Amino acid sequence: MIAAVIQARMTSSRLPGKVLADVAGRPSLQWMLERVSRTPGLDTIVVATTVNTEDDPVVELCTKLGVTVHRGDEHNVLQRFYDAAALVGADTVIRLTADCPMIDPGVIGDVIKLFETGQFDYVSNVFRRTYPDGLDAEIFGFAALEEARNNATHSYQREHVTPYLHGIRADVPAGDFRRGELLYSADFGHVRWTVDYAEDLERVRQFFSILPEHFTWLEALSLATKEPSLLGLPMRENP
Repeated sequence: MIAAVIQARMTSSRLPGKVLADVAGRPSLQWMLERVSRTPGLDTIVVATTVNTEDDPVVELCTKLGVTVHRGDEHNVLQRFYDAAALVGADTVIRLTADCPMIDPGVIGDVIKLFETGQFDYVSNVFRRTYPDGLDAEIFGFAALEEARNNATHSYQREHVTPYLHGIRADVPAGDFRRGELLYSADFGHVRWTVDYAEDLERVRQFFSILPEHFTWLEALSLATKEPSLLGLPMRENP
């Protein structure tokens, strides 16, 4: 059972409500759910949101679309994520965040393929970034997630789910895992298609209003070469 768990909440500090913002006539999260659902090899999707009343609209949308949803603690995201994966009996888990409506099912499928070679316990395309920011995916076994849930005690580990697995921060303890990276043949890591700010949302709206419904990230990149503002450059520094 391969499950994609999408973290979604309405109370983003930089752009509140962005996960349900209108994008070409549909909520942003709905676009993401529809795109993720076309991932080859994926069995199910779970949205992991919070018990806060502000996130009731997220639950309502998921219920309307027939998507499984789990509600948990806002701050202990690792536990919430673990419980969402356990809810559907996942053996393998893909971590996604709802600020990536342009996520490409083909890229997620390639992450799955690399993981299924058996060479790695954890695979991502995030840390040595060659895909645009906004096509982020991490994959790992449920057993590794359970180890993280049981052993991760640092607040950063529990807020961000995978630090115990990827071990990127030297000052935060991590488990002993075989880690792999999905790299593209060319470097487009400077391109920004995630949604953190109002200008990011407007950029994404342009893509969805121009491109065909099932567009690929390479079709989006082709469009952006003609409209350079769609590349999202220069990148803004996080506060």
